[in-house]
Amino acid sequence: MEKTNNTLATEPIGKLIRKFAVPAVVSMLVSSMYNIVDQIFIGQGVGMLGNAATNVAFPVTIIATAVSLLLGIGSAANYNLEAGAGKDEQASEIAGTGLTSLVVSGLVIAVIILVFLNPLLHAFGATKDILPYARDYTSITALGIPFFVLTTGGNHLIRADGSPIYSMVCMMTGAVLNTILDPLFIFGFHWGIKGGAIATVIGQVVSGFLVILYFAKFRKMELKTASFRPKALHLKRIVSL
Repeated sequence: MEKTNNTLATEPIGKLIRKFAVPAVVSMLVSSMYNIVDQIFIGQGVGMLGNAATNVAFPVTIIATAVSLLLGIGSAANYNLEAGAGKDEQASEIAGTGLTSLVVSGLVIAVIILVFLNPLLHAFGATKDILPYARDYTSITALGIPFFVLTTGGNHLIRADGSPIYSMVCMMTGAVLNTILDPLFIFGFHWGIKGGAIATVIGQVVSGFLVILYFAKFRKMELKTASFRPKALHLKRIVSL
């Protein structure tokens, strides 16, 4: 049997759990900060209608999160299974299919939201008073959804590639940036709810670019151009998990 450089195959299980679980938990906690921070600053700077608008827009975040976890966790699990079995080419194809699916699904969700913005907001419970705020907030945050989906799902593949700390940094960087920019845009620039939305998008874009940078420069897995061509068989396995 050939020796492997895969730490998941060689290091003690207890050490691996600490190494991977702690950054993963921190990442999940930090990701929840986006909505909490927006609620706090928008509530102080815009008021009750601003908070109501972010609540109306929240199903969009839930939908995007669901899709990104579906594809991200499914890709990571299948990648590890194939890599552990020594099928590196198959593993790379699964990772590439997952990444491409994340990008495409994020773009599709964003387009659907922007095209059907008013009907969706009404379906999510927007009233006449809340609608203008919800429209301003959601029309801007929709632009960050492709980056949000890529970050949320892509971070699972980064952890699967053996880089849990980098994954945590991706999430934390966007959240910290959002926390800094929220009060600046809402109170300093007096942009109101639009400022909160812009701060959120900037944080998501930065996190997304860090994910892209990882797979372009720092990845351990081998990814070829052909790996990013989605295959129905791999997508079926990803979704089935």
